[in-house]
Amino acid sequence: MCGIVAAVGDVNEELCREMLGRIEHRGPDDTGEIRRGDVWLGHQRLSIMDVDKGSQPMTGADGSTYLVANGEIYNHRHIREDLGHRLFETGSDSEAALHALTVDGPVGLARLRGMFALAFVDANGDFLVARDSLGVKPLYWARRENVTLFASELRAFDPADRPLVESFPPGHCWSRSGGLVRFTDAIPARIRPARRAEQPGVWDEKLLKSVRDSIVAAVENRMMSDVGIGVFLSGGLDSAIVAAIAAEYAKRHDQPLPTFAVGARGSSDLAAARVVAEFLGTEHHEIVMTSADAAAALPKAVRAIEHYDPSLVRSAVPNLLLAEYASKRVHAVLTGEGADELFAGYSYYHDGEFGDPDALQAELVRTVGELHHLNLQRCDRTTMAYGMEARVPFLDRDVIEVALSIPPEHKMTGPGIEEKKLLRDAFAGWVPESILRRGKEQFGDGSGAKDVLEQAVREVPEIAAAEGVELRNAEEAAFYAIWRDELDGIRPDRTLGLFATT
Repeated sequence: MCGIVAAVGDVNEELCREMLGRIEHRGPDDTGEIRRGDVWLGHQRLSIMDVDKGSQPMTGADGSTYLVANGEIYNHRHIREDLGHRLFETGSDSEAALHALTVDGPVGLARLRGMFALAFVDANGDFLVARDSLGVKPLYWARRENVTLFASELRAFDPADRPLVESFPPGHCWSRSGGLVRFTDAIPARIRPARRAEQPGVWDEKLLKSVRDSIVAAVENRMMSDVGIGVFLSGGLDSAIVAAIAAEYAKRHDQPLPTFAVGARGSSDLAAARVVAEFLGTEHHEIVMTSADAAAALPKAVRAIEHYDPSLVRSAVPNLLLAEYASKRVHAVLTGEGADELFAGYSYYHDGEFGDPDALQAELVRTVGELHHLNLQRCDRTTMAYGMEARVPFLDRDVIEVALSIPPEHKMTGPGIEEKKLLRDAFAGWVPESILRRGKEQFGDGSGAKDVLEQAVREVPEIAAAEGVELRNAEEAAFYAIWRDELDGIRPDRTLGLFATT
């Protein structure tokens, strides 16, 4: 939902408007800006909630406070109840953030449950910017001597400012008076190291129900939309579970559920997604990806995700083709991101290094906290490249708490215990048995993107590991070459999620 730009200090309004224009793709429905003292707020809107009245910058009834936000506040109805409906003038979920901050100041951030990056100025001209705990929604900043700039994407910044750009840390807020402050943790603080499982791989219905109920609630909370919502259906376990819950919700509310799958002709993902869609009775769409499609989408994908990591690029190409098609039919989609990190779905989790339960638990916590550098960046950029919002129910705060409270022994593989067995058992009967027991495939592999990209990659000149850039293989060198062409000599640091000139 949308893109934001903000500036505080010695503001150059023309520069700010240029920054906003560079992320117009994130919000094609409307543009707004406000200057208040030495603060400038800009917004590109993707209209999802209260299409008619939810324009931004949003202001309170007396016109003394202003807010721009990117994302969704899933508990906005509860906030309305707590603060009183008399304060609210629209049905927009972002208005809940505006009034929470107006009433409580920075402490109001604790009320917000959802994915967001926001900038707020109060009646005294005090400025605050904040990002959600996991960094589901992107935010970058550049701190110059006389002004601090914020934007939803790296490309928004002027080339002269890009060497200064950093990823704004998730779970933090910043103000001139208080500086950078952590207001929430990616992993809920009340999670304790999981107790030992007496019988690893054996669980009762109570545990299965807690997992199932938390995920069902998270999906249903993310079905809110005034303009239609769909599901990206890869044919894997995680997206199939999301689709199954969404399909039940859609039936109860007498609304259609579009599902979207992409892959090369004959790919395993297309076939599996078709099985799920027929089982659930969804309004299913397939995009058959050719080598020519992949080659044409490759530079667009590298530019969109602002990265050249091979695994990200391989999955970004089909994601981008899927988003281009789906965006003409819905404004928001649900995806299965996060399940592998919470329930140990990747094969490397089960290698020797993480054979110890405590080591596995620590690695799961680490990778969940680092998602904003990689998969969430790809998920956000490929959908927002076509003005469509992606929602990630597995990364709901309650789901994270439940999943990381499970004894790690229950997530380890062994004789008769496949990866994510607990998650599979929790949703037995919800999806076809063949999908429930389908083995893990990376999206770039299952969709066929890895194969169809091979020819495109061979045609791109390789770049030697010069200029201080470590390139791990010919594939990454090819993607880096595209990166250099598309992003004007700016490269991401793979581990820190920061950006620097080459």
